[in-house]
Order: sequence, then C-alpha cells, then structure tokens
Amino acid sequence: MSRTFGEYVRERREELREEDARFSVRQVAARIGVEPSYLSKVERGEQPPPSEATIAALAKELGEAPEVLLAMAGKVPSDLLGIIRRRPRLFSDLLRQLQDLPDHALLRLVREVRDGEW
Repeated sequence: MSRTFGEYVRERREELREEDARFSVRQVAARIGVEPSYLSKVERGEQPPPSEATIAALAKELGEAPEVLLAMAGKVPSDLLGIIRRRPRLFSDLLRQLQDLPDHALLRLVREVRDGEW
C-alpha cells in the first residue's frame, strides 16, 4: 500500500526531526506560512493537501522535489499544466502510452529527449 501525501510528509518531517529539533510541526509550519494545527491535520489526512505554493515551500523545507510532493498530492505543477493545456490530446495519448513502460525504458526516453538524441 502506498503512503498518502500527509503520511509521507509526516514521516519525512519526523525523520528530519530526529536529527534536528527545528523540524517540529510548529516550527516547520511557521517557516512555510501555515498554522501548526493545519499542517498537523494535513499530515493526518484530516485536511486535503495545501496549495501548490505551500507544497513547494514544504518540499524545499523537507529537501524534497516539489514535483514529487505535488504528484503525491494529486496536483500538476502550473507550468506543466500550461504545457498540457496547449496540446491536451497529444499529452493524454503520450501519458497513456508511457504508463506501462518499465522505469528503465522511461529513463532512457527522457534522456534521449533531453539530450536531443531522438
């Protein structure tokens, strides 16, 4: 079973807190601009994941990639959403075709596109 967004955030924050007391709910919440009770409720799954901006701040605070936390939250980064909206049918088809590829094949494809070797 995969972890929810909140479970993942809580586990990561607690992991960091073992080494550094600055990663308490109260202190992390203050640094990302939310109330501690709200962050606690998000971690427990009592509130849905926060906005893209708050998730990005939380990702930075926890040393995580914002795209990963956004995906776990069921959100698409606004820059990617703009790209998808320009050609929705093509991106829909592309994602459906890619969904069953093994990770190594996806990584190879990404490298080829990034390096212009296709």
